[in-house]
Amino acid sequence: MPLNNERPASKSSGEDQGSDVESSSERCDSMTSTSDLDCPRESFTSDCSSKHCTPSSSPPKILTMDEVMESTRDLWNLKLAHEITVNRNFHVEPDSLPQNSLWKIVTDNVHKAFWAILERELNDDPPEYGQAIRLLEDIRETLLSFLNPGANRMRTQIMEVLDIDLIRQQADNDAVDIKGLASYIITTMGKMCCPARDEEIKKLRENTDNIVSLYKEIFRVLDLMKMDLINFYISSIRPVLQTHSVEYEREKFQSIVDHTPNALELTTSWIKSALEDLLSVTVPTEQTKDQGKGQRVMPGPFQVISAAFISILTWDYDKSPLPETCVTDEARLREIQCQLQRCQAVNEVLLIVYSTIGGPIQGLPTLSDRLKRMTSVLLDGMHSQSFNLEEALESVSAQICCELNKSLTERSYPALTPELQATLRGQICSITQKDNPIRTLVEDRVQQYFMAVISDPKPHDKLEQVPAGLDAIKPELTLLGAQFVSLVNYNKAVYGPFYADIIRKLILGSSPPAANPPPPPQDAADKSIPSN
Repeated sequence: MPLNNERPASKSSGEDQGSDVESSSERCDSMTSTSDLDCPRESFTSDCSSKHCTPSSSPPKILTMDEVMESTRDLWNLKLAHEITVNRNFHVEPDSLPQNSLWKIVTDNVHKAFWAILERELNDDPPEYGQAIRLLEDIRETLLSFLNPGANRMRTQIMEVLDIDLIRQQADNDAVDIKGLASYIITTMGKMCCPARDEEIKKLRENTDNIVSLYKEIFRVLDLMKMDLINFYISSIRPVLQTHSVEYEREKFQSIVDHTPNALELTTSWIKSALEDLLSVTVPTEQTKDQGKGQRVMPGPFQVISAAFISILTWDYDKSPLPETCVTDEARLREIQCQLQRCQAVNEVLLIVYSTIGGPIQGLPTLSDRLKRMTSVLLDGMHSQSFNLEEALESVSAQICCELNKSLTERSYPALTPELQATLRGQICSITQKDNPIRTLVEDRVQQYFMAVISDPKPHDKLEQVPAGLDAIKPELTLLGAQFVSLVNYNKAVYGPFYADIIRKLILGSSPPAANPPPPPQDAADKSIPSN
């Protein structure tokens, strides 16, 4: 039979990818924010032995092949369930193999060989039906796989018409009606297919080519029907997954942790780095009469995990992979980062333009929108390695100078002098330098905005509160903020117990014991990460 086992590939709309998490994580937003304030929690110093509060981890050991395969299956199921849950546009399609690739060449040649053998056997005198019988058997199994368990009448009819033993007896007597069987198969496919495939079935009925071409088209449409059935199952199971997704994903990840040594190594390093960064900027407490020296204030768990997630916005994917708990959202996080980088660059350019030119271009929203749109288009793709940012900024500078001169002369202002244009061009091109003050200002305020959004128990109230100087990109920033906070809240709902366990160990390990430690404050429990 022809190769019909091309691997399905997930397809999703790029422009909706970021917002796909909103529907599935709205309940996580409220669940996380509510538990942050209201739910009683154990302090990090308490002896919490609950399975949900402290994820178990196995000591290092040598894995068997069965354990490796089981962990691989768990990881695949975890990624698939997560994608179905958060991406409403997720569906599968047959792989479109790259043109001129070795895999495509081999596949095409095998297909050609199969159909050539079938055509040669049917054209023999007397005809041979070995290849045709194998073809019909495969078609029968495919049709049966489309049936619901209760479709006994249709199942019986298919088994009677496509009775392989009877067809073999007919073949021995040269009495096989290949065209009649094709007609029955097409009619049956028409009863089973979704309405979107009615046109394909109509073309099959009208097919007047030779019998080999007809069966080739039948197999093509059957492959489409397989994908339709898979996508139907995905849409059917999505509501169930969304209801139980947090528990399911946590259970699968716990299974991976149990079977895989150092399964949380990258996550631990990520959180440890965030904790160290916070400790490096934390001001020591004031010295008192009872203490000879000040002690550094230990940041709370929520502060640590929020700082860790903020670091994802500037993550260098070329230097290190994402933490294990974030890999299921890597594509979405990358997209947010890329869009955010472009928004920041656009805002930096506009700040430079308006601070350099000043009054003559103030209060002109149409001009501002035009400059913003033009700059955004020229900086599209700036995150790719092949993109030359310096050349793009040169083009941005030239286009902005032309646009400004046009606007100024239309309103009877003098055009920009060559010296002012050179100054503007130099300042715009200088944003490629990491220590550029405008770039540093914008990046710091963007991070402050995202930190405020993900740290607030009601993040949607903070989305519109954009820091000063970022008004030019407010629509884009609020959209990216909503996407990011949805991802973060869903992630914390799933992996919160793992983060709590890691942070507890890091904080207890980095805090030297005091000679006479004071009793823990009553609200110490309010600083732990909620567990679901």
